[in-house]
Amino acid sequence: MAPVRLASIRYASAMAAELPVVDAREEHLPAIAEIYAAAALTTPATFDFEGRPVAWWRAVLEAVDPAAGDLLLVAVGPGGEVAGYAKSGPFRPKPAYDSTREVSVYVAEASRGRGVGSALYTSLLARLEACGIRLAVGGVTEPNPASTRLHLAHGFSLVGTFAGVGTKFGRQWDVTWYQRPLGGG
Repeated sequence: MAPVRLASIRYASAMAAELPVVDAREEHLPAIAEIYAAAALTTPATFDFEGRPVAWWRAVLEAVDPAAGDLLLVAVGPGGEVAGYAKSGPFRPKPAYDSTREVSVYVAEASRGRGVGSALYTSLLARLEACGIRLAVGGVTEPNPASTRLHLAHGFSLVGTFAGVGTKFGRQWDVTWYQRPLGGG
């Protein structure tokens, strides 16, 4: 079993190294909206019950401010399709939190397990480092072993778990928070 797992990790790492991650543009927004809507409708990964319209994502794109660490990136597959996206934005709307960014990654179902999330986090975290952000934080609805592995593989450490903090699909879900110090501040 372990050799197969190692082979799949090597394959995912190789694919991630070849996968372009670029700044999101207007033409990427319908795919981003579709990826998020699928997660909202079928998983507890987000506590939204439905997706957001393209107009909402357009506002997110218009609010991108690389100098502040507010980013929206996409991983582009070999056929030009959006394989996933990463987003960073304010942790809380108070000025004392300006050096901290909440981060998230969503991967299209067809692209999961292929290193897309890793490619997105590698690029996102490097850009946050470059603009002087001090801390990246992210929450993972439990259980989500793939997201937990992704965060730990990218240098995040466990902060703690809010038990039963969200209710979706008729049950309560725990959310575990992770943090990753960056070079800024």
